[in-house]
Amino acid sequence: MSNQREQMIRQRIDAALKPESLELIDDSHLHAGHGATGGHYTVRIVSDSFAGKNMIQRHRLVYDAVGDLMNSEIHALSIQAHTTDENKA
Repeated sequence: MSNQREQMIRQRIDAALKPESLELIDDSHLHAGHGATGGHYTVRIVSDSFAGKNMIQRHRLVYDAVGDLMNSEIHALSIQAHTTDENKA
């Protein structure tokens, strides 16, 4: 299930934000026993879609991309969002 869940997350982010790079880390094992039905993930994404946007706006773009998965497949999402230029620095 986790692999299928990760594939859904990647597909949605890819389609919405066209990232230069996308790293999805499953942190669910760190939260075992919490009773959550969805997974815990860290997403590191580099996309020019973030240009001119503050941190809250960037996070909103990622949350919008995964949409309804936040109600079922994802329990927690840690986001690190950068532009291509920021990633080079």
